[in-house]
Amino acid sequence: MADGREARQGAFYAHSVAGLPEAVWQRLPDHLRNVAEWAGRFASIFGAEALAVVIGHLHDLGKYTLPFQDRLRGSPQRVDHSTHGARVAVQRYGLVGQLLAYGIAGHHAGLANGQGEGERTPLADRLAADLPPLDPAWERDVLLPSQLSMPAGFRPYGASRRQIRDRQPFQMAFLLRMLFSCLVDADFIDTERFYRALERQPDHRHGTAAPGLPALREQLDRYLGAFRADSDVNRLRADILRHVRGASERTPGLFSLTVPTGGGKTLASLAFALDHAIRHGLRRVVFVIPFTSIVEQNAAVFRKALGPLGEAAVLEHHSAFEEQPPPRDDPERYQAAQKLRLAMENWDALIVVTTAVQFFESLFAARPSQCRKLHNIAGSVVILDEAQTMPLKLLRPCVAAIDELARNYRTSVVLCTATQPALGTLKDGLSDVRELAPEPSRLFRQLERVRVRHVGTWDDATLTAEMRSREQVLCIVNNRRHARAVYQSMADLPGARHLTTLMCARHRSEVLAEVRAMLRAGAPCRLVSTSLIEAGVNVDFPAVLRAEAGLDSVAQAAGRCNREGTRPLDASDVLVFATANEDWAPPPELRQYAQAAREVLREFADDPLRPEAIQRYFEQLYWQKGDEELDATGLMALLSESRPESLPMETLAARFRLIDSMQMPVIVPYDDRARAALEALENAEGSVGIARRLQPYLVQLPKNAFDALYRAGAVAPINPHKWGLQFMKLINTDLYSSCDGLRWENPALLHTEKLMG
Repeated sequence: MADGREARQGAFYAHSVAGLPEAVWQRLPDHLRNVAEWAGRFASIFGAEALAVVIGHLHDLGKYTLPFQDRLRGSPQRVDHSTHGARVAVQRYGLVGQLLAYGIAGHHAGLANGQGEGERTPLADRLAADLPPLDPAWERDVLLPSQLSMPAGFRPYGASRRQIRDRQPFQMAFLLRMLFSCLVDADFIDTERFYRALERQPDHRHGTAAPGLPALREQLDRYLGAFRADSDVNRLRADILRHVRGASERTPGLFSLTVPTGGGKTLASLAFALDHAIRHGLRRVVFVIPFTSIVEQNAAVFRKALGPLGEAAVLEHHSAFEEQPPPRDDPERYQAAQKLRLAMENWDALIVVTTAVQFFESLFAARPSQCRKLHNIAGSVVILDEAQTMPLKLLRPCVAAIDELARNYRTSVVLCTATQPALGTLKDGLSDVRELAPEPSRLFRQLERVRVRHVGTWDDATLTAEMRSREQVLCIVNNRRHARAVYQSMADLPGARHLTTLMCARHRSEVLAEVRAMLRAGAPCRLVSTSLIEAGVNVDFPAVLRAEAGLDSVAQAAGRCNREGTRPLDASDVLVFATANEDWAPPPELRQYAQAAREVLREFADDPLRPEAIQRYFEQLYWQKGDEELDATGLMALLSESRPESLPMETLAARFRLIDSMQMPVIVPYDDRARAALEALENAEGSVGIARRLQPYLVQLPKNAFDALYRAGAVAPINPHKWGLQFMKLINTDLYSSCDGLRWENPALLHTEKLMG
């Protein structure tokens, strides 16, 4: 092995290869140049190519030190190779350099706070640290511009000085996260290509020709051409589709698509997105779905509509399993191997279908694996399906992110829902949102298919009697225990069925298939469900009973009644009831939704689902909450008080959590397919394909329930020597019922200290 003298003579390396001569190692100037080129290409879509080229050139500048080169040759000494580039960025480029410094310093460990506390060392402390000297060779190899400025055309938020001042730190943090995304994706890609070339492996990421957006539109046109406007509802759907597609010529920005449930929003939004993207040179379509349970469903609809091109064009990103990099005792030496094992997608696909959790948490993330995809959102059409489901506690940060994507990242965002939230009424809310649907008020009148009324308070006996009195009825309640109790009270009746998230998705699909068959045959069908059935599930009951909830939930429930408009209006009841039993009382936040809905139901008793009523509902709800509760973790206030050198990047990521309670996935060996996949996982070398096959067999449990089952031996890890605790299997299958799903509330399991002796 060389002793470092070669480095002093000008040979500096970015990546070593164990067992191979240095002649085949990746030279550092080549790596920096490649990463700069990739990063610049990624950032060009939002006008920040010059900044991204510099961040690429500087990210590994600290490898121009003898200690790092010695490390590549076997020295055990750990070396900080990220901070030198950050320091040069700040010294040369001032404010803009300060933004670049966050990404350069954090391109392995993640974005840190500029100052203050955090798990990662703050940027200010990193910049002040003692570092080994840089070899002067870097100035020969790295060509930097004399000055840098913000991207041309970058638009500040608002018209008043206050608005501009308050939003500027948010915009700076957003920009640096986007640049960070360009850097880490470029770094991963170049490293991957280097090692794949050595191993003579094909470049799967860029080696397969994907269909273009025009080809996808051609397939979609062929599919839509088979649609027959042979009923009043279908003629209205065809009219909506024509109108929405005609609006694709409008300049990119913010849009709303306000169409009643059953009006064909899903395919209309896809058609608009393809037309709009092709017309304006946008690159992809990102569908953001509120619930994991319907990501696969919507992706299947898109694949079917796009024919033979759909499989290659549509990417789902929603798995509850994330590939875990192997443990490493030596983080610097095995850095490249870890990059190759990172399974986080960078969304390099034409159509991406993902969850709201994945989308929004990534927009506020700090880890490289989460941020890697962000630059591919820029220059896209983003469809926010069921936009009203954005959580109120984080509504203002979510809205600010939507606005910023449309304002400065060439992104068209479509707020797609039957119950359009009043986001323009928020403090610093959205403005210039253009409606795509033809006269939403008229549409709602034409598609009116149900009568909604509040029937007061019902006790359990009254609710059960109502279920027993109807041959076909859907009852939706607010928690799983209540659903189980209602089901048990009428389980002896013909067609009694139960749906709950304690059932795996495969089980729920089977129950829904039975329900649809009974409804088509006119047979008795009495279904009790939690709100999961409101998430895009296509069923058509003559009557729906809905426990009090928000008006948007009531509207979703109404979409499961007389869906095709084949029944008379006065025979299609949606009855909203309050529960008398305190055991079934909704949580405090849901009570606020219900209270606002109750007031609107009184005020608009004749038609509480029309757009004016929905607008009043959201205005009332936002007023009840107030600005602070719509930013419950204080992100916007924290940012407004920050300066470029003190941006709280790590804190933002830690505080932005759409789901507070931790859910733990358990795999249920429900059928032969599940059992075969579990057996394959025992001995598999990789898990990605098998994990996807196991997705329909997951049940998500609260952590306290999971811990109790684990301590009792009712769940156990699969091959823990290989996978650790990543894949947990239900061992005691007696706990899983064909009627109820996974029963974990058994006191004997929740108090396992007695079992442990």
